Amino acid sequence: MAGSGKAKSVAKSLTKGISKKGTRIHTGVHFYRGKTVDLPGQAKPTRSTPRKNTLDKFSVIKYPLTTESSMKLIEDSNTLVFIVDIKSSKRQIKAA
Repeated sequence: MAGSGKAKSVAKSLTKGISKKGTRIHTGVHFYRGKTVDLPGQAKPTRSTPRKNTLDKFSVIKYPLTTESSMKLIEDSNTLVFIVDIKSSKRQIKAA
């Protein structure tokens, strides 16, 4: 029974697995980072009080601009020039 010896060796290699020795030849120029464990994010604690808006009508407009060009605008076009907060929008400036 020569067939049973061959069958046993095949069964042994299937259960143990075949190991590939050697390193992979890298032919591409780009390095792709492997996928790692993606853990679920932690939930943020809820706020007990709502946030207060720091940009009220007094903090939107900082001060009037008093350069030569702004003075010329005041005289010629009857237009005032103000320096405003960088985070304020056009609507907030208009309301202030």
